[in-house]
Amino acid sequence: MGATYLVVGLGNIGAEYAGTRHNMGFMILDAWAQASNVLFKTDRYGDVAEVSWKGRWFVLLKPSTYVNLSGKAVRYWMQQLNLPLENLVVISDDLNLPFGTLRMRANGSSGGHNGLENITQMLESEQWARIRVGIGNNFSRGAQIDFVLGDLSADEKAVIPGLAEKIVHGMKDFATLGVQRAMNTVNAKPKPEKEQNSPSETPEC
Repeated sequence: MGATYLVVGLGNIGAEYAGTRHNMGFMILDAWAQASNVLFKTDRYGDVAEVSWKGRWFVLLKPSTYVNLSGKAVRYWMQQLNLPLENLVVISDDLNLPFGTLRMRANGSSGGHNGLENITQMLESEQWARIRVGIGNNFSRGAQIDFVLGDLSADEKAVIPGLAEKIVHGMKDFATLGVQRAMNTVNAKPKPEKEQNSPSETPEC
């Protein structure tokens, strides 16, 4: 087997959370798996799928530990796969970015996101890549938790496959050309319409 990469999508298990903004990481991985004709299987600390591409393997993980305890699942699978931190990418929602905006970074702080913070604590490092998916912040004062745990609209859900496709392109660059090239791919702004055919703080939950 060639190089292996762990790609973690953050979200909460259970049907009641399936289409919520806080499950953006799950939805991105679901779209990737569907486009790749692979299925998730339930394993230790989460649902796992494997996608191969040009001798590389991407292990997609949807932790079953709930968002704010994601680090336990990430640490387990990093150890199981015997991977260095540079082969880890975590996908999460972000209130500070407009809906559908993607931001990839090679490392950094949690920005107040409980899932990212827990991963940092469990890995004892911030030196791993992350992709933030904007969900916007269209909520009134005091309504943040309801917004984050609220359902995406039909129009918003329709955007997910396109976001997943862009992230997959970025992950292929990540595996072959490195994190800087992947950041250029993921962070690139969409072309204007005429040229063509969203503090990230999340609640305890």
